[in-house]
Amino acid sequence: MTSLKKVILFTDTDGRARFRDDIIDLTEGTPQSRLSALMSSGGYQLRQSPVGFQSTFHCTGATQWLFVLSGQMEIFLQDGSSRIFGPGEFFYSGDTLPEGATFDPTVHGHWSRQVGPDPLVTLFVRD
Repeated sequence: MTSLKKVILFTDTDGRARFRDDIIDLTEGTPQSRLSALMSSGGYQLRQSPVGFQSTFHCTGATQWLFVLSGQMEIFLQDGSSRIFGPGEFFYSGDTLPEGATFDPTVHGHWSRQVGPDPLVTLFVRD
């Protein structure tokens, strides 16, 4: 059996965004073309961010997959850690605001920026 790494950006029990790695088993298809099980989706959006783009701290509004189509994106967490995602890489963004919480930019969420010489093009696929 083959698998893909699934990076998950999630809200931990303390309300802070964290990364964790999991796997997606590729149990379908043929030995030459392995597939995951079919996953549902609730629509998609494309985004282009210019060179120099940088967001502020925010939470994901709705759980979604983020696929980098071109350029590079760096995601920063409250603890100072970050990860860079390039073309063909993806992660599952589930760092939503905890139920009943009021957004606090010193505790909740993540921020992102475009890195490198090329504009960032991403595909968001909602659950």
